[in-house]
Amino acid sequence: MFTRTLALCAFAALSLAVGTAAAQDTVKVGLILPMTGPFASTGRQIDGAVKLWIQQNGTTVAGKKIEVILKDDAGNADTTRRLAQELVVNDKVAVLAGFGLTPLALATVPIATQAKVPMIVMAAATSSITEQSPFVVRAGFTLPQVTSPLANWAWQAGIKKVVTLVTDFGPGIDAETTFKNRFTALGGQVPAELRVPLRNPDFAPFLQRVRDASPDAVFVFVPSGVGAIFMKQFAERGLDKSGIKLIGTGDVTDDDILNGMGDVALGVITSFHYSAAHDSPANKAYVAAYKKLNGVRPNFMSMGGYDGMRVLYKALEATKGNTSGEALVNAMKGQAFESPRGPVTIDPATRDPIQNVYMRKVERVGGELWNVEFATQPAVKDPMHK
Repeated sequence: MFTRTLALCAFAALSLAVGTAAAQDTVKVGLILPMTGPFASTGRQIDGAVKLWIQQNGTTVAGKKIEVILKDDAGNADTTRRLAQELVVNDKVAVLAGFGLTPLALATVPIATQAKVPMIVMAAATSSITEQSPFVVRAGFTLPQVTSPLANWAWQAGIKKVVTLVTDFGPGIDAETTFKNRFTALGGQVPAELRVPLRNPDFAPFLQRVRDASPDAVFVFVPSGVGAIFMKQFAERGLDKSGIKLIGTGDVTDDDILNGMGDVALGVITSFHYSAAHDSPANKAYVAAYKKLNGVRPNFMSMGGYDGMRVLYKALEATKGNTSGEALVNAMKGQAFESPRGPVTIDPATRDPIQNVYMRKVERVGGELWNVEFATQPAVKDPMHK
């Protein structure tokens, strides 16, 4: 957290920066992502989607030129905070965007709030982030939003006893809480709740505890990019042949790394707001264009980047180029559009997306592994926002 002295000094500089940013003909967007380090796949995916949006939609909106300034925080919250302050004070950015993990987003909130600069959260998925400041708008998803439908499906599929295994930070705790509350309310049992460290995770001892508990299924949440490690250890411990079903949010079978997981991933059931296999003309065009530009399959993190830029562009059109923070945020609220993931509305009350959540099963199609959707729950809100 800021010390009191630093916060007071920063406030004066940030306030001065705001007036300058609003008057410029160039709209600078400070994009802060983990481009290196353990969560670099998130940064690469979002950066690739931002580049694709700009390639398809140009660099001029409402008579203003868009300039994206990419900064690498390597997944470190202290670095994120420093970069955000430099972007606002030195670069005079009108918007901050990105934020690959919850701690990185939360580190930036005081700066965005003091400077009255909109903060577009493209990745971080803890429910409470938008509650921290009226200047935060989320373009991605929340963990409770995609978890609750999975608990419903599990109970309907005859699963009675589930151990939860999550990464020990905000989104993981959100996922654990949401799954347990919904599943037990339906009549299910959650005999154990296991939390794995965010940094340098070793799942083996936790997977042994899952095996010892002999549940019908294990519910898993891990951050984007970590699913490959989990699936490897899941197979090494023999859990894929133990009769314990693996269910989870879509992070664990992330499209970016799914093909490298091999047969152990086949049959895994997940719930999520996006699959590269989503069967719509808009998504087929998106996947083809993303692959052509970036050389890889897009994942759910890319959706946060692509639609985050869409939300910004449409807000600038609505304000006729006015970059005042309040004007831009007000123009982002209530936006409704057809995304490659399906229909999306930015909830005017919470500034979170309302969107479809899909049940998916990993299948081999055309020689590749895909998260194939088999059911849809339409227009899902974050259940933790009342």
